[in-house]
Amino acid sequence: MKALVATEYQPLDRLTIADLPKPEPGPGEVVVKVEAAALNPLDLMLVTGAAKDLFPAEHPLVIGMDMAGTVAEVGTGVSGYAPGDQVLGFVGQAGSVAEYTVATPGPRLAHRPQGLDAVQAAAIPESGMTAVCLLRAVGLMQGESVLVIGATGGIGLYAVQHAHTLGARVIATATAQDADYIRELGAAGTVDYRAADVVEETLKLVPGGVDVVVDLVNRGEALAGSARAVRPGGRLVSPLFGPGELDRDVTPVYIGSFNPEPGDLEGLASRAADGSLHVEIGARYAFDDAVQAVADFAGKHIRGKVVITVP
Repeated sequence: MKALVATEYQPLDRLTIADLPKPEPGPGEVVVKVEAAALNPLDLMLVTGAAKDLFPAEHPLVIGMDMAGTVAEVGTGVSGYAPGDQVLGFVGQAGSVAEYTVATPGPRLAHRPQGLDAVQAAAIPESGMTAVCLLRAVGLMQGESVLVIGATGGIGLYAVQHAHTLGARVIATATAQDADYIRELGAAGTVDYRAADVVEETLKLVPGGVDVVVDLVNRGEALAGSARAVRPGGRLVSPLFGPGELDRDVTPVYIGSFNPEPGDLEGLASRAADGSLHVEIGARYAFDDAVQAVADFAGKHIRGKVVITVP
């Protein structure tokens, strides 16, 4: 089969489309014929080795973690899936920018509902489930206020919508060009991070501070700056790593890897299919242009998800 491959820790422009053996399903696994795959920031770090201390890669590394496609084979002990089933899922380092990939039935794999095409479906798993897990981790409740930093990225767009669905008042960072779009997704207010200080502008909109900050941009000690937008006793949540304690009465919560609950992915897919969850495809590439897709994903500001279609 053909796959987008890194042969070692290397610069992004040295990725190649190579021929690899078609994977076989192990016990409890399914092989999926991929129709579309989406990129995530961790993909870039796996290629370059920036995340090798936490997520060491085996080479050759097939790029991509999100996919949508059709079950081609099932391994022993698999129930609930059969050849011909249309699915979407997160495959981890199994690699999704390929003609075939391996997936494990469970919370990270779901049947694709009618009305949801493969490109949209592939854009959901990692970002959508991470957004759900972040807001669950801080127990965001109806009537609370939340600032989403990085709202126009893959996770951020889902976080804004999910927080709005939970009944929270959402403040989101967005450029002037994206402000109306973010409001349509459910934000009550926006802050132009290019033109003003995000914390100061947030405190003007919510005097005293928001209940929760979801920071999808900053990491390490920089998160202490974001915490200034939180009211005393509030919470800050991030999928990146930061200090165990903040300088003020704000509880930091970090999820280094998301742990979805059964039904999370099915719920996201169902809402996308009926139109109640918007899936933003920022850029779409053919498989032959996969190397360029990675370069653009790394080097350009793209609202929403980058998806590669697979023949």
